[in-house]
Formats: sequence, structure tokens, C-alpha cells
Amino acid sequence: MIPNIAVILTNAQKRILWVNDDFTHITGYSLPEVVGKSPGRILQGPKTEPEAVDKIRHGLANELPFRGEITNYRKNGEEYLCRLVIHPVYDESQNLTNFIAFEVDGNAVETELPIPLLNLEEKYSSSSLKGMEELRLYLRMKQTIEEESLFLDPNLSLRSVADRLSTNTKYLSQVVNHNAKCNFQQFINFYRVTEVKEKIKDPKFYNLTLFGIARQCGFKNKSTFYKVFKEVTGMTPRKYLKQ
Repeated sequence: MIPNIAVILTNAQKRILWVNDDFTHITGYSLPEVVGKSPGRILQGPKTEPEAVDKIRHGLANELPFRGEITNYRKNGEEYLCRLVIHPVYDESQNLTNFIAFEVDGNAVETELPIPLLNLEEKYSSSSLKGMEELRLYLRMKQTIEEESLFLDPNLSLRSVADRLSTNTKYLSQVVNHNAKCNFQQFINFYRVTEVKEKIKDPKFYNLTLFGIARQCGFKNKSTFYKVFKEVTGMTPRKYLKQ
């Protein structure tokens, strides 16, 4: 499954203006609970590394992008490894207006898993904040696909998702390419493969063939299923099943 990516938008004074649903999923804190507060005061605790805190503070003070790891705490007191990047955001006059952070739960994400949003290449500095607009559409698309399991529909198309989100296919395609570093079909197939892997483990589906399971997960073509599964996992479905 595409990992939960928490997004935190603060003002220039580092007070939270907005967080997404993935932030709530990871930390347990809802948007009303954190608005106006400092992310550090909410999420840091006894085992938070002082050196990591110092690096983040240095980056923020000097308006520099930051990437690193830090031990954070959920609302229930559970600690977790937070992998994050923080970008300064500027207006058209290059005045600092915001900071935006992207975070994943390092306990739930494989170290080698590439997450495009956790790099320092994107710059959120245009006057219209196009990067922010694009990000919001990407996160809204991701949330809709996951919550409604749209990937299970074998006839799902870029156009049908674009229509559902009241946008156009060209812009939605660009959003997927930029933020997920793949095309729309590859993005959807990643979800389908993840669903196949879950169903393979479930005794309720032991009476089905591998392609029978794949059909329930949105695949229409057997050869496409085998090809995509190997591309995503690095092994054939049968080898995965044996493991």
C-alpha cells in the first residue's frame, strides 16, 4: 500500500495551520487538537534525540530544507521513528510565509521504500503556491482511492478519477507523475498488487486460483497480472505464495 504521508503546514512562526488525515492516522491527533500549536511540543518526548532537534531548529532558523529522522510520540504515548522533510515556503517577493513538512512512520515503512515526497528537490516558492495545490490534489486522490477502494474496479480510468475529483486528466496525470514518480496505471496497480498479497494470506481465498484472486483485486488480464506483480514485488505470484 502507498504509505501514509503526514503533511503539516505551519505559518512562518512555526505554528500549525493545517494537517492532513494521514497525520491523524499516524499520530492520533486531529486537526482541531493541533491548530496553533508547535509540532515539536506536541510530538516530541523523553527519547527524542536532542541532536535531531538541534538540526531541525538550525534548518528552520536559517530557512533551509531539512531531511532526517527523529523519535516522535503518538497521542497515546507510543514512540515511533519519524522520517521527515521540511521545506520553507516563500511568496513572490521571496518572503518566508510558511513551512511544510512531510512525514512517514518509520516503524511502518521499509527503509528502502522510495517515497518521492521525502526528497529535497521540490521547492514550494511560487507566488501561487502551485506546489501546494498539486500536493492537495494528490493527497485527495490518494485518500479517495484508498477509502473507496477504487482500485478494485477493473475498469477504473484516469478520466473516471479525474471526474470524481472535479479536475482534468492532464493535471491529474501530472500530479501522479510528479508525486508518485509513476504513471496512473502503475499507481493503481501498486494498490492491486498489495491487495492480492493480503488475500493470498487469507484462508477465505484458499479455494481460488492466483488469477481468481487477482480478478477480485481489479486485474482483468492474466498475463498483465503476472507481469505487474513481478515488477512490484520482484518475484512471481507463485514464488511469493511459497514464501
